[in-house]
Order: sequence, then structure tokens, then C-alpha cells
Amino acid sequence: MSHKRIPKRKIVFAGGGAVAVAAAAILLPNANASQGGEPEPTPKKVNAAAAGDLASQIASQLGEAFGGSYYDSEKQQIVINVVGDNNKVELQVKQAGAVVRNVKNSTAQLKAASQTLKAEATIPGTSWSVDPRTNQIQVLADRTVTDAGWNQIESTVKSLGSDVARIKRTAGEFKPLAAGGDAIFGGGARCSLGFNVVTADGAPGFLTAGHCGVAAAEWADAQDGQPIATIADATFAGGGDFALAAYDDPATEVASTVDTGDGQIVDIAAAAEAAVGQEVIRMGSTTGLADGSVTGLDATVNYGNGDIVNGLIQTDVCAEPGDSGGPLFTADGGAIGLTSGGSGDCTVGGETFFQPVTTALAAVGAQIGAGDAGGGDGAADAGAGDDAGAADGGAGDGADAGAANAGAGDEGVDGGAGDGADAGAANAGAGDQGAANAGAGDEGAVAGAGDAANAGAGDEGAANAGAGDIGDGAGDVGNGNQDDGNQDNGNGNNGNNRNGH
Repeated sequence: MSHKRIPKRKIVFAGGGAVAVAAAAILLPNANASQGGEPEPTPKKVNAAAAGDLASQIASQLGEAFGGSYYDSEKQQIVINVVGDNNKVELQVKQAGAVVRNVKNSTAQLKAASQTLKAEATIPGTSWSVDPRTNQIQVLADRTVTDAGWNQIESTVKSLGSDVARIKRTAGEFKPLAAGGDAIFGGGARCSLGFNVVTADGAPGFLTAGHCGVAAAEWADAQDGQPIATIADATFAGGGDFALAAYDDPATEVASTVDTGDGQIVDIAAAAEAAVGQEVIRMGSTTGLADGSVTGLDATVNYGNGDIVNGLIQTDVCAEPGDSGGPLFTADGGAIGLTSGGSGDCTVGGETFFQPVTTALAAVGAQIGAGDAGGGDGAADAGAGDDAGAADGGAGDGADAGAANAGAGDEGVDGGAGDGADAGAANAGAGDQGAANAGAGDEGAVAGAGDAANAGAGDEGAANAGAGDIGDGAGDVGNGNQDDGNQDNGNGNNGNNRNGH
């Protein structure tokens, strides 16, 4: 079944263009530049989407001296934890535009402590994640953990040494958030569609939760409806909670958007790393739109029945059964996560865990829309740029001239305010300097996304969107037809990726 577009009004959130500081290019090469009497560099303001990329770049340079990072949303600054007293290291961090914070525990030490918890305190109803704001591991025990289990966890935490980990009770029960109902249906379960993607072979598909993918092979967009997609890859427990579903109709056209449920859409520019302190938004088929912030990274959750999932993002965003697989994203279009599970609900609140989208995409060999493949220099911080692209009302420009304004796009071809693919799309496998035909494609170029008639571009797949069912992709992907640093010629992308109600 081919999904056709139902025009939506594009929503533009405050928060800047989707991102990136162009920090990679200026990161640490001039570590001694401010020596010799020059004034000490001051922290830069960065948007939330840029924070994770900047932190990753700095972490790769600091090695054992890196103690984690978090985003100060009030000051719009990235804070880098530094272990030890090394003026050169601190200067490097400052010159990268970040704030230095001296701490006791390195990231490596905290990861080792997490392995100890995994070996000695693997108890159903528990979770742990790294909280860089306290420079500790936060350990949670839900209501199902017995006194004996609590004592075992507490003993293990104490064995790690002082100021390494802390433990507390949390309300509710940790569980995957899948249930019978509506939205996308498979095997009696209801889940939520996450992000539309283009698979490694150029076919249309979508990401959802892995525990949904292992529950059923075929998924429909209406209760008791005909399947529209088949699970091609699913991982649950161990290395993550993600699944790739391939649309059964290869002509299905998808767009990288999220329907917020009120007739508005958010264009998804590219996958992005999460940062603690970052403000995020979740969409789910049960509870609709909810927001909050990232509270921990590299979380391990024990859902019971031997289902232990590693590498998740922890948040204070609420969720309920049926929201599983739904998208976690930023206001400026960064794809952050897929809803995995948690405790509590949207009445009392609670903790919710998400599968990082970047990890899922890498594992299944897919990409958001026509972007995220990256490429040459122009793809550094793909989909994330600064002022020039923002002037075109979208994704911002890429890191170099070849990707200038990439992703801003023009007006959607059907009158809906579309965005182009994103900086990643303009450079998808193409690199920079206007390499139009290698990756994003130009008028049907086969080497990548192709033209607007294929390659993850197309119309809304929401036969029942008005009834709250899944709209499986929509819109035309900007073709990323870059010239020499000027605005791309990609058609704007419109449509929706409805996650239902």
C-alpha cells in the first residue's frame, strides 16, 4: 500500500537551526594560542543539538582526563568534566568553547564501575546510568525490588568507593512500554513509529523499538488492518532496543518528519547525540507530545525476565504503554532516541529510557531521510550549521562552503513548508564543494538518494492519519543539489510521519 501525503502546516520551534557550532574544525588545534599574556578564552553559547557533537569531539582529545559532559540550558553552554590538575588540558577545553569543571571520576572509571554493577547487582527492576552533573553513577531500584535485592545493590555501590555511585528508590515499575491498542499493530501489541529512514539498499523503512520488533514480524497502521511493513532487523536486550521495519510496498515514499498530533509537523534534520541537561520532546501513540530533559547517558535497565538493555538515554520525560518506539527529538529537528521503557506515567511522572538513534542507524545501516550518510569535509556536523542556513528557515548550513545552507531547502513542492534534506543530505556520501551527484543525488542520480521520486522522498503514507493511525512517512526530500557553497536546489520536503494517538 502506497502512502500519500496529507498536507500539514509546518511547525517551527524556537531554538535555532539544527546545529553545530562548526566546532570540529576549530576544536583543539591551537591549544597554546592564549599563552603568552593573551586573554583567556570565554565559553561559547551553543544550542542543545550542538552540545553532544562538541562534547564527543573534546572527549576524543582528552582521553583519560575526560570525566563526562553536560549541557547548561540556562547559559547555553557545554560543561566538560576534567580529571586532574592539568593547565594545558583545561586550556584546550576552554579554547574549544566549553566550560571546565574539575571532578574526581573519569569516564573510564565510571564505566568500570558500571561493569561491576552489571556483574554483582543484576537485579530485575534496577537501572543505572552515568550522571555527569554529579560525576557519579545513579542507580535506581523500582518498587519490585525486594529488601534483599536493595541490600545487594547497596553493598555493591559501597564497594565501588566513595562518591562513585548513589542509589535511590523510584516509583512505579520498569517495563517496556508496549500494549494492545492502536497506532502500529503487530501480534496483539501496539507501538509507535519512530523515524522514517532509508535502508542500506535505498528502500523505505522506519525505526521503532526492538521489543516491538521481536514481538511481531508484521506491522499494520490500523487495528486488524493489512500489514504495511515487515521487520528486517531487531535487537532487544544486550546491545539495545531498536528495530528496522521495511515497508512492504517499495514505492512507499517517506519523509523525515514527526507529526505532533495537532496538524503540525517537525522536520527532522539529522540524527544527533544526546547530552545531559538537553531539552527533548517525545511523541507517542498513547500520550501524544511530552517534553523534559536528558538526565543520564549509557544507562543499563533490567526489565526483568532476563531482558537487560545497555547503552540507553535516561530522561524525566513521561511515557506510557503504547508509546514504545516513538521518537525523541529536539525542537530544532535532531533525532535523538526511540522510546524503550520506564516507570511511572504521564500523571505522576517517572523515568523513561530511550535507544540512541545514532546507534540504531549504525547497527541497521540506515539513514534519516536522504541525510546522515555524511561524506567529506562538508559533512562534519551534518545537518548542523549556523547563521547562514538559519536565514533560510531550516537546518542551518554545513561546516564548509560546500554545504552552505544545506538543508534549508525551498518551499515544499505542494505548498507545505518543506525543508530540504539537511546538511547531512546535501553531503550524503557526497562530501563537500557541491558534489551533487554522489550521495544526495541530482535529478535521479543513482549514487545515493536519487531524485524526489525515490530515495526516501515522497508523499504522506497516512491513509488513516485523521483517525490517529500511523502516517508512515511523507514529503519530498530535498535533493541536496549543491553548487559551490550556495543555497541548495533541493525541493523542500513536506508531509508527515504520524505516530498516531
